[in-house]
Amino acid sequence: MDDAVYGGVSDADLLSAHVRGDREAFGEIVRRHRDRLWAVALRTLGDREEAADAVQDALVSAYRAAHTFRGQSAVTTWLHRITVNACLDRARKSATRRTSPVADTERLEQLLEPHESAAAPAERSDLHRQVLRALERLPAEQRAALVLVDMQGYPVAEAAQILDIPMGTVKSRCARGRARLLPLISHLHPSARDSEPSDRARNRTQGTSVPPAAGPNDADAVKGGGGRA
Repeated sequence: MDDAVYGGVSDADLLSAHVRGDREAFGEIVRRHRDRLWAVALRTLGDREEAADAVQDALVSAYRAAHTFRGQSAVTTWLHRITVNACLDRARKSATRRTSPVADTERLEQLLEPHESAAAPAERSDLHRQVLRALERLPAEQRAALVLVDMQGYPVAEAAQILDIPMGTVKSRCARGRARLLPLISHLHPSARDSEPSDRARNRTQGTSVPPAAGPNDADAVKGGGGRA
């Protein structure tokens, strides 16, 4: 059904209607929220097929568990919690990624936004792929917190509800995730890219060369161990 039928109906009322047997109500909930659920899953898992499977698993779980919803949070928060849990279940099965922590806790979008907003579509697409590959190196719990807060823009309090953890834990996981992520993507920042030609030219005059910045796939350039927050 479209907005002509359900436009004024709240998510909670739709979920109640679904529990009562309305065959169209849950489909409207999916229509309203699937794009954000998909974005969270894709950014958390970094793989389209895995993300699609996680969202499907989450929606099936939500469909079956609708009668357990008690309204203690928004329906969208409840759906995101189920989706994130489905993603974490899949992510935990992946091999542990190794990362190198640093002290910088700059927000992810502050690092990338100046370059991303000015980039051509193809360059933005490549940038997005590189960020997703770098995110895959983080422990799953840190990755989920970063995706919700830094990439999806959720307040820490709402991210805490979605992840079902204290706000302080969300902040800690974000800080640790940013510290681990920045060495993997700092070469994407426009200041790093703009300085590279002059650095190379200066070092050529000195008879030396500058190795290219380590990318997300340069495993030998990244040392250290990853752990859960």
